[in-house]
Amino acid sequence: MKPKYILGINAVYHESAACLIKNGKIIAAVEEERFNRVKHAKKATIENAMKLPFHAINFCLEKAGITMDEIDKVGYSFDPEKRHKTNIDVDDHFLKNNWGSKEGEKRFLELNKQIVKILESYYNIKLTKKFKFLSHHACHLASAFFVAPYDESAILCVDGIGEIESTSLALGKGNKIKVISNINYPDSLGFLWEKLSQFLGFSCYDACKVMGLASYGDPKVYLDKFKKFIQFNKAGSFKINNNVLQFRTNNFRSLEKVLGPRRSKKEPLEKRHKNIAATLQHITEEILVKLCNKLYDLSNVKNLCIAGGVGLNCVANGKIIEKTSFENVWVQPAANDAGTAIGAAFYIWNQLLNEKRSYVMEHAYLGPEFSDEEIRRVLKGYRLDYHVPKHLEKETAKLIAKGKIVAWFQGSLEFGPRALGNRSILVDPRSKEMKDTLNCRVKHREPFRPFCPSVIKSKSQLYFKGKKSDARKYMLVAVDVVSDKVPAVTHIDNTSRVQEVELKTNPQYYKLIQEFEKLTGVPIVLNTSFNDQEPIVCTPDDAVKTFLKTDIDYLVIGDYIVRKRK
Repeated sequence: MKPKYILGINAVYHESAACLIKNGKIIAAVEEERFNRVKHAKKATIENAMKLPFHAINFCLEKAGITMDEIDKVGYSFDPEKRHKTNIDVDDHFLKNNWGSKEGEKRFLELNKQIVKILESYYNIKLTKKFKFLSHHACHLASAFFVAPYDESAILCVDGIGEIESTSLALGKGNKIKVISNINYPDSLGFLWEKLSQFLGFSCYDACKVMGLASYGDPKVYLDKFKKFIQFNKAGSFKINNNVLQFRTNNFRSLEKVLGPRRSKKEPLEKRHKNIAATLQHITEEILVKLCNKLYDLSNVKNLCIAGGVGLNCVANGKIIEKTSFENVWVQPAANDAGTAIGAAFYIWNQLLNEKRSYVMEHAYLGPEFSDEEIRRVLKGYRLDYHVPKHLEKETAKLIAKGKIVAWFQGSLEFGPRALGNRSILVDPRSKEMKDTLNCRVKHREPFRPFCPSVIKSKSQLYFKGKKSDARKYMLVAVDVVSDKVPAVTHIDNTSRVQEVELKTNPQYYKLIQEFEKLTGVPIVLNTSFNDQEPIVCTPDDAVKTFLKTDIDYLVIGDYIVRKRK
């Protein structure tokens, strides 16, 4: 029987990515930024609508050993006609020829409609009958449920905007998803986080920084002021006053009248900035917990799946797990827009083609991997000193235990924003000083941002409390720390964004942590992404370049341990 191949593509706004499935199972999934080395792959502008993730698409095809003409269906995680119909005259605040304006939305529609022709021209084949524009939120929901380990589940999607939706509540059963209700733009938690991130002196992509900063503030101080631009009820429904926030402009004057002067990037962080971040986090948690409780009452099922960019808020995820009646919670590892590439492929396979489910996403190691021969050629090209140890994991564990900063490059690249033990920088979590050392010498990030632990799953409860959850596999839940042995991964509020490591999904990384435990008695390493103000490294060449430009002590890549020349 001829196999069926379905290609899922996301490229509408940002986090461009591709996913290829064969007979309902993922062959490959990867983000374009890992190849073009541009964070988020591209800027989210109208004129960038046609910029497609050809590197990611080509990798997926090469991994499967097929060409584009062997693809049966192509799903694109956006519906431009729906966007055009719903976004004109929806608010009073927009820039000329940009989002929300008649001219801007018309231009966006025209450019998106050219995507099929661009693909056809690039691959020199006809794709019109195979190509399908899909609802953005439908793809988010599909990415959360169709690859989750549950046959029936409630589903929550929260982001900035799809076509018009910002929040979707749904129920998944078998190979079908039914939407229960939506909340539309401008009522958007995702855009609220983008706007306030910029207000606090960061970029619109820096929600993770604001989340880390929130732990240093008091959410009560600005609570009444926040009520001037966001209101929510007991069921979690919320309303945004866009006359204050003006999401589609660069105007912060109305917001400054409520919260005080906007912080510039170079200004120091004051207590009020921390309090604003804390209030934003608190309100987000309140709304999400209420929405989930409403979803539980409506669905009457024990499982919950989460997707959408706001689904990356690990502190809020922790509150959902602890404060709702759901017994099991699974978060798509690429909950941001990249994950909709997975969703587009599975929406076609399950929802449209009515095929049965036969795949569970048990790990996120879905990207490129490299042979030792390929790695060795790169090391020789850079004339680096390296050796092949008899016991790689044991020797690496010794280096970490000695306080060395080790870059760890193994196996297939992770899909999603988290490094999960294949493209990671690892250090000893027992030393409180290691956090500042790592920030200063390698990561060059703000000192208030926490680092995360990778822990052997069976030992996790000895160090971190909270309900068991499938989301703990992907560094997507903040939990309370119950041990004083790991200060480098303990945030100011005594929480940690944990990754539980299993032997079956990453045996080499599991073995490394085991060896570290034999030396130290602690089954945990500090794990942060292998990068420095850039996308996570993808290739051996990326790894060597980042290794050489930072103060990382050792690079453990494939079978080789590389050290810098003195």
